[in-house]
Amino acid sequence: MTDRPYHFIELTLSLCSVCRNRVDAKLVSQDGRIYMLKHCLEHGPERVLVATDAEYWLRSRRTLKPGQLPKRFNTKTERGCPWDCGICPDHEQHGCLTLLEITDRCNLSCPVCYADSAPGKGRHRTLQEVNAMLDTVVANEGEPDVVQISGGEPTIHPQFFEIMDAAQSRPIKHLMLNTNGLRIATEPGFAERLATYLPRFEVYLQWDSMRAEPLRELRGAELLETRHKAIETLNALNLSTTLVVTLKKGLNDGEIGEILDFASRQRCVRGVTFQPIQDAGRVQNYDPARDRLTLTEVRSEILRQSSIFTPQDVVPVPCHPDCIAMAYALKTPVGVLPLSRFIDPGKLLEHTGNTVLNEAAPEVRRRVVELFSTSHSPQSSSLTLKSLLCCLPKLNLPVNLTYENVFRVIIMQFMDLRGFDVRSVKKTCVHIVHPDLRVIPFDTYNLFYRPGASLPTAGAAR
Repeated sequence: MTDRPYHFIELTLSLCSVCRNRVDAKLVSQDGRIYMLKHCLEHGPERVLVATDAEYWLRSRRTLKPGQLPKRFNTKTERGCPWDCGICPDHEQHGCLTLLEITDRCNLSCPVCYADSAPGKGRHRTLQEVNAMLDTVVANEGEPDVVQISGGEPTIHPQFFEIMDAAQSRPIKHLMLNTNGLRIATEPGFAERLATYLPRFEVYLQWDSMRAEPLRELRGAELLETRHKAIETLNALNLSTTLVVTLKKGLNDGEIGEILDFASRQRCVRGVTFQPIQDAGRVQNYDPARDRLTLTEVRSEILRQSSIFTPQDVVPVPCHPDCIAMAYALKTPVGVLPLSRFIDPGKLLEHTGNTVLNEAAPEVRRRVVELFSTSHSPQSSSLTLKSLLCCLPKLNLPVNLTYENVFRVIIMQFMDLRGFDVRSVKKTCVHIVHPDLRVIPFDTYNLFYRPGASLPTAGAAR
């Protein structure tokens, strides 16, 4: 008898990356990695790297929490995933973060853009449409954790501040602006007006690199000076900011540690989000065999390059551990300190699993679990951190900790056709509001529901 070269984990449903028909897929562990094995009757076998760290990937499943339902669903379950997006009753998770794209247009023509935006392309949403989209999010979520105003480039919308006022008037816990920062850097008074939306507001600033060449390849423009001018302006206002880094293997993934170090020294920065390129929309000069990055690869690079974080710090997010990992730290007078530094590492449940104390007092234990089990809303995270720190009297930290003391790192991987996994996509907690008022998981929206994209043709596994 001959053994197979891998350990079979489970069966799921995926798509052929050529014809996009639905196919059976096996998830297997081999040589310390996780692969997806699938076979299309027309295009043959396909082997896709899912994770470079099988141990972390397997342990991450032990952090999975029960899904939280939205207050309502927008479509019926009829054909199955991904045909019923909108959001259907078969989806397992509400929207921790919901995007509203208020325009198709942009003031850049980035070679990498999941929205395929460009100057003069598409149209701006009307204020009436945007209000309806906002009302849809509130109806689905009650008090949405995070709503992100996006595009295209949302700041070029002619009624941008009317839209921001409309969003601010809703019971949204935390409002974000997804922007390339051009208006912040170049237009006097623009950032000052944004600052009036504090404290429930944050800038989600496209950053990507500390160097000009990667910015040219990803964004098609000379943006290094502009980006630093934007940060200078935001620092002066202490306007809460997350730096967003689109990662391409071999281009800017070697800068992860440098970016984290830079971000941790900026007054306004509350964290960094690393997003490997999703092979959707406009993706120029991208070869998935060469340039594709997995979440575990990014996590490994954070651990290798960063002087701040260790394996026990970067943990899976329980609502969707396949695609989101996070580390929390505190900015203190003695530097940036990961939350786990305040806990005896010898008492951690697992080296890379959920950060739960084996021998802690029940109240501390409860609050640690709470920290890693709530949504990843910046506002709720800061409050939970504050509560946790109240339970650890030995901490030699300032008493008045606020959101300014939070420094979080997020790895957010959006699925492509190669790694598409129906089991996983059902847990997606990042959603987007379609102009027709369906609320669609972000992964499937970019792959199947954007203008120019199309749904798979086959409705059954093959």
